[in-house]
Amino acid sequence: MKNSKKSFLFLTILSFGLLGCQNNNTTAPLVKSDTTTEILSGGIKMIPIQTPKGTFNVWTKRVGNNPKIKVLLLHGGPGATHEYFECFDSFFPQEGFEYYYYDQLGSAYSDNPNDSSLWNIDRFVEEVETVRKALKMDSSNFILLGHSWGGILATEYALKYQQNLKGLVISNMVPSVPEYNAYANNVLAPKLPKDILAKIRSYESKGDYTNPTYLQLIADNYYPEHVLRLPPATWPDPVKRAFAKMNYPLYLQMQGPSEFGIVGNASLKNWNRKPDLNKIKVPVLSIGGEFDTMDPKAMEELSKLVQNGQYLYCSKGSHMSMYDDQQTYFTGLIKFIKGLEK
Repeated sequence: MKNSKKSFLFLTILSFGLLGCQNNNTTAPLVKSDTTTEILSGGIKMIPIQTPKGTFNVWTKRVGNNPKIKVLLLHGGPGATHEYFECFDSFFPQEGFEYYYYDQLGSAYSDNPNDSSLWNIDRFVEEVETVRKALKMDSSNFILLGHSWGGILATEYALKYQQNLKGLVISNMVPSVPEYNAYANNVLAPKLPKDILAKIRSYESKGDYTNPTYLQLIADNYYPEHVLRLPPATWPDPVKRAFAKMNYPLYLQMQGPSEFGIVGNASLKNWNRKPDLNKIKVPVLSIGGEFDTMDPKAMEELSKLVQNGQYLYCSKGSHMSMYDDQQTYFTGLIKFIKGLEK
């Protein structure tokens, strides 16, 4: 039984994709709807997405009803699921916000064409735009929140379609992956025990990034410090469910094998939008954690490089600041959203 539990834990961590959050089992309000179909489905709407490989459906679910505030949540990964956002149920309903869970193509309840040619930023941006139109969001009410990979996607969306946005939240993501990698290698890695780091580097020197031992070393020593600052055995149910549905091939192609920087030939390895941030005019909230896998100062800098930015610093938070510094995270996030009405 012990070996079984250890194997499950390893597979869980192996498929990790920039995740977070806790479900406090707060009952969400009944969803009001304009259509009988949406009422019967509990706010769930399957949205057809046109791609070069055909039409596929993505899953969304609405909670609440507020024509002035509609928050679309972009999960991390790539290849994670909406489920780790379920902690938002403990905070957003009481504020009267309307918000949407959404599984990107290839994730969880959405279709999975299992075609790697569809796993690119430009196609995901067009997917978000299709979802926005289908959910009848516009610049009077549309707030886009992206966490980690979702922050990359939200940034790219804003650079192309910011005329549709009321506000933008980039949670736990820097605007430059090379800077993310430099921080992981030059700042966080040296904090690991010397013997552990030496073993990790030995696998990296051979490019053996998917070796189970390499991944286990990172999972045991790096994740509890910088991804989610709790023993993995105590991670909440929504996180475990999100991990169970993780699309690891998608994650591997775009992010690489783990959260210890983006390595190998992962397609996001050279992503950098730092020079373009001054083009973003809409109000932006950047959120960073002190113990994040990414430099909190770089996330603060992001808020200064856009034209109208704010920074929310989570002093106890890691990459999942919405979980391990939850009160700070949601107090600041709610304040920002309410401020968009002034």
